Amino acid sequence: MKIIGLTGGIGSGKSTVAQLLEQQGWVLVDADRIARDIVEPGQPALTELADAFGQDILLPNGSLDRGLLASRAFASREKTDLLNSITHPRIQEETQARFEAARQGGAEFVVYDMPLLVDKGLHRDMDATIVVDVDAEERVRRLVEYRGLEETDARRRIAAQIPDDVRRAAADFVIDNNGPREALDGQVAGVVEKLHALLGSRDS
Repeated sequence: MKIIGLTGGIGSGKSTVAQLLEQQGWVLVDADRIARDIVEPGQPALTELADAFGQDILLPNGSLDRGLLASRAFASREKTDLLNSITHPRIQEETQARFEAARQGGAEFVVYDMPLLVDKGLHRDMDATIVVDVDAEERVRRLVEYRGLEETDARRRIAAQIPDDVRRAAADFVIDNNGPREALDGQVAGVVEKLHALLGSRDS
C-alpha cells in the first residue's frame, strides 16, 4: 500500500482535490475529519483544550465552540503551536489506526489529506507528496466569499501557516488551483496516472 500526502494552505481547495482522488478509487484519510472526531465530548483532547484556551470554549451541551477556539488559537504563532501540541499527537494515533484499516482492507493507494503535512515534516514519511497551490490573495478572496470569514481573520490564518514556497519545495507534484474548478480534473487525473506508473498499477 502506498500513502500519498496531500496538503495545501487554508483556502487552497485541497479538500476538493481529495474528493477527486477518492473518486479515482483511492482511500481517503482526512486529518481534519480526524481532528473533529478527537474533540467530541468525552474525548481527552477537548478537556485539554478547555484548560489551555478557557472553559468558555465549551458550549452548554459540552461540545466545542469551534469559532471561539479558532479566534484564540490563530491569534498568534504561540497559540497556534499550543493548539497543535494538544491535537497533533492524538491525530497521529488515530491516523495510524485508519491507515492500518485501509491496509487490512486491501487498499493500494491511500491519500492522506493533512494541512500540517509539511509543517510537521510528515511529508518525509509519505511515498509521495501532492501540494495544492493557490496565490495568497485568491485564497483570501475564497475564504471571505465562500467561508464567510472577515478579511483580517483570513489573512491572519494564512499568516499562521508556513510560507507557500516552503510547501511547494516539499512537493513531488504541485497542482495549480488558481483557475476554475473544472481545471482541476485534468491535473488530478494526470497526477494519478503518474503515481500509478511510478509506484504501482491499477490491477495490483
